[in-house]
Amino acid sequence: MPEETTAIDYVMEAASGPHFSGLRLDGLLSATSASPSPRASGDFSPTSFSPPVNDPSVHKQPFVIGVSGGTASGKTTVCDMIIQQLHDHRVVLVNQDSFYRGLTPEELKRVHEYNFDHPDAFDTEQLLECVETLKSGKSVQVPIYDFKTHQRSSESFRQVNASDVIILEGILVFHDQRVRNLMNMKIFVDTDADVRLARRIRRDTVQRGRDINSVLEQASLYHYFLLNESGKYAKFVKPAFEDFVLPSKKYADVIIPRGGDNHVAIDLIVQHIRTKLGQHDLCKIYPNVYVIQSTFQVVEHGLGHLPFTEKQVVTPTDSVYTGVDFCKKLCGVSIVRSGESMENALRACCKGIKIGKILIHRDGDNGKQLIYEKLPKDISERHVLLLDPVLATGNSANQAIELLIRKGVPESHIIFLNLISAPEGIECVCKRFPSLKIVTSEIDVALNEEFRVIPGMGEFGDRYFGTDD
Repeated sequence: MPEETTAIDYVMEAASGPHFSGLRLDGLLSATSASPSPRASGDFSPTSFSPPVNDPSVHKQPFVIGVSGGTASGKTTVCDMIIQQLHDHRVVLVNQDSFYRGLTPEELKRVHEYNFDHPDAFDTEQLLECVETLKSGKSVQVPIYDFKTHQRSSESFRQVNASDVIILEGILVFHDQRVRNLMNMKIFVDTDADVRLARRIRRDTVQRGRDINSVLEQASLYHYFLLNESGKYAKFVKPAFEDFVLPSKKYADVIIPRGGDNHVAIDLIVQHIRTKLGQHDLCKIYPNVYVIQSTFQVVEHGLGHLPFTEKQVVTPTDSVYTGVDFCKKLCGVSIVRSGESMENALRACCKGIKIGKILIHRDGDNGKQLIYEKLPKDISERHVLLLDPVLATGNSANQAIELLIRKGVPESHIIFLNLISAPEGIECVCKRFPSLKIVTSEIDVALNEEFRVIPGMGEFGDRYFGTDD
């Protein structure tokens, strides 16, 4: 990514994922506004289902965040700000500095020549073991490193308990691929070299009790290789910088310029973390399932998963507005009759959109009897928004999806929009069609013996069209 990209660009890319455009049409009707407040269920047929994924006996994986950057770049400040804003979650901070190797007697004699910014200065194997143990839900004892004696304490450790969020901070936490693979989010704190130099001098003299001359010697060396392309240190300093500092930046999901001073970037990161922590367990198993927040709108969020191209429009005032445009043709397909309740919301978002119909006989035939279909002739060339307000067993949805695929629609071009889903239905559809996306506003508890969603809202079609008894 280019250096001039803003922090918001980086954060939104990380938060949105590769397929979400971020487009919202706030003034338009939503699928939820077109539906009545009572809940309903559509599918009645049984399906096999494994034990619920929200079983309390199943360990929930914590969210692991890696925070890296140059020395004294403000990594700890960023971590502290994230922890403060995540006050309603259990968060632990693990510093890579705790895993410095103790220096040997020979190394202590030449401590001013020792490169503390080299990967070999850390015990990466112990760091890996520590993070893996925390991810498994167990507590660990983190070593305590004395920066005056350059040795680990043999008598005391820091107890770190399992938590919802694990923040791993250090200059080289992105260097080892095994450590990177444990992270759900990687943040690089990018701060001006002069600012880092001043911070390093203050930190090493005040907090770490080092002699000012040794700090200036080491800091000047570090400052020199940051700012110079050649010089007498080129054989040692420049290769070390190129090998271990700059390369780690390319692994970052989010880059924060100005460190802790960038409140906007940190707020967006915290918002993304909160969203991930509140994710339903099924979303962690099936990455193609999206449960939108209550303030979002189902149809509009579904449109956000479509491919877009950038488009510039000249307004009547001769100003240029840069927006987005669909790069493929689009159509809606409703599963009759409940799916028709979502058509008005789709038309409100996309004027003049073509909408097809599929009628499936659900009662008594395990949801596998196609009664009627009327689809656009060129549907194989379109992205399809499949509409059905309730996903119960998933049998009717699978029948509709199979029909679309037989008509030539690629599985990845289908987005299934619904309001209420049962875990059984999501598992049934996702296992069969892993490339299809599901956008829903709620995942309820389960199905009852009559294969209706619990708590559900009864028969949605009857409620919406007023045909219930």
